[in-house]
Amino acid sequence: MPHLLYSGTPLADTRYLVHGVSWDGPPATTAADDGGAPVLRLQAPSGDFRQVSLHPGARLGFRVADPAKSCLGHLLVHSSTRRDHILCAAGARAARGKQCERCFMLDESRLIHDFHRGGRVTPGLREYLMQEHWLYVATFAGGASKVGTASGPRKWNRLAEQGAAAARYVARARDGRVVRILEDLVTAEAGLPQQVRSAAKAEALLRPLPAPELDAINARLAAEARALLADTAVEGFTLVDEPWIRPRQASLLHGPGARHPYPHPLDSGGHGFAITGLSGHNAQARLDGADASFVVNLGQLAARTVLLGDFASEVPALQEALF
Repeated sequence: MPHLLYSGTPLADTRYLVHGVSWDGPPATTAADDGGAPVLRLQAPSGDFRQVSLHPGARLGFRVADPAKSCLGHLLVHSSTRRDHILCAAGARAARGKQCERCFMLDESRLIHDFHRGGRVTPGLREYLMQEHWLYVATFAGGASKVGTASGPRKWNRLAEQGAAAARYVARARDGRVVRILEDLVTAEAGLPQQVRSAAKAEALLRPLPAPELDAINARLAAEARALLADTAVEGFTLVDEPWIRPRQASLLHGPGARHPYPHPLDSGGHGFAITGLSGHNAQARLDGADASFVVNLGQLAARTVLLGDFASEVPALQEALF
């Protein structure tokens, strides 16, 4: 299959740096709620940001203008409610994931991970970390599960961005230090990891396990985590048993039905499709002229430069083989 497959033209010559998928907005409170307002965040050359809606029914068309990844800058945290995203002054290539070496060292958010072990933090980051935090157990479409944390204001949105199929909050901690001690304890004693690979999440959405089975897995692991925490000597938290409500637009990917991996690499070429659902960074997409649904891992676009436009992804030549 050719590497560059697209048709269409750019809407403008503006090259946008992709910062990734963000789930902002109000949480889902019932299974019928869309929940949040997922968008693709784009940085213009001026430094201004543009948001492209990823709601069901939206169309996303773009051409990757540069196969290399560029630095997304760094964060300065001033308080629990205020932070600044500082653009990379050099416009450098990414060297560590999505950052250059300089921005990686200046990024205050990386200090979060050692705070509970006595690591140094800035005054603003300390204020952020001293607010209420939640410990959760999340299960994904294939049954893989993890333990994680979220600050109070980001309690629901964090799990939406993770792309959980089912999740439960198991503890409410007084601050970020306590919640990370609990997180490490659950990993060490219950064996729950703190990460699930992005590629594994996307692959699992091709044939997700039935919702009752995923919920049963999540309920069992959450109960084991609470039982473990009930016997710990750590202070500053209370046990909770609270389900997370998955947004309806994510449920569209977790239901029954055949889905196929998106057939074109996202590091080059032009792409265009209609979005019919979104779970975390993974879109369920319909290509022009095809009846099949495809899973597109939009997380692969982060730190890449794109041109928006009237592009259409080519339907695989051997479409019949998908069935």
